[in-house]
Amino acid sequence: MPANSKYLDPRVGHRIAKISAAILGGLLVTLAFHLALAAWFDKTTVIITSTYSAFILWVVLMMVAFMARSGLKIWGIYLALTLIFGGLTYLGL
Repeated sequence: MPANSKYLDPRVGHRIAKISAAILGGLLVTLAFHLALAAWFDKTTVIITSTYSAFILWVVLMMVAFMARSGLKIWGIYLALTLIFGGLTYLGL
């Protein structure tokens, strides 16, 4: 069964932006989120929990990136979330 053509973006730049946002942006948000948790809560518990929750969050963020209409917009959202979680990490130390 072929993919529905309304979900396929013919522009290569947007496709690359979505793929890179899904892989790299999702990973950045996931790592920043778990670092912020580790700065505010018990580090050992967060590290043990993050072995499972980090993978689940990364996969969810990858799906969100591919469902977004614009790759550049999702990159902006992911970078903003990374900066927010980085700021929370800084304040928690």
